[in-house]
Amino acid sequence: MPYSLPQLDRYDHAILDILSAEGRISVAELARRIGLSKTPTQARMRRLEDEGIITGYRATLNPIRLGRAHVAFVELRVTDTREAALRAFNAAVRQIPEIEECHMIAGGFDYLLKVRTSDIGSYRKVLAERISALPHVANSSTFVAMEAVRDVWDDPGNAG
Repeated sequence: MPYSLPQLDRYDHAILDILSAEGRISVAELARRIGLSKTPTQARMRRLEDEGIITGYRATLNPIRLGRAHVAFVELRVTDTREAALRAFNAAVRQIPEIEECHMIAGGFDYLLKVRTSDIGSYRKVLAERISALPHVANSSTFVAMEAVRDVWDDPGNAG
């Protein structure tokens, strides 16, 4: 069922732009930057949270510093695309921590995974023992990333 988009004014957009880049900014500093006092800024933040536009605040981790520099993208085809099979697949994917992202795709394959591991050997093991064992997997194709030109963790706008 379609939902209506909330009406956002320039203050709301300014709050979202600043918070998405600097999630740890104080309310006082945020208010100063957008040109409102602290109380209306807090009220707007609360409304944006209540409306589900701001869904949380979290630390952005550097995967390379955590020993997870190897990135592979995996195209998966499944044998069954009925709703129950897709639900089973989706639930199983959520149990594999190395799968950083999983997207259902309209095209020549069914799912695109972003898998992050320490090296090619550990990726090969995850592929063989976990990904290939996911429900209804027919086949996969792997594409190894050689360099991250832009990634969320290294974006200078996400330093806060």
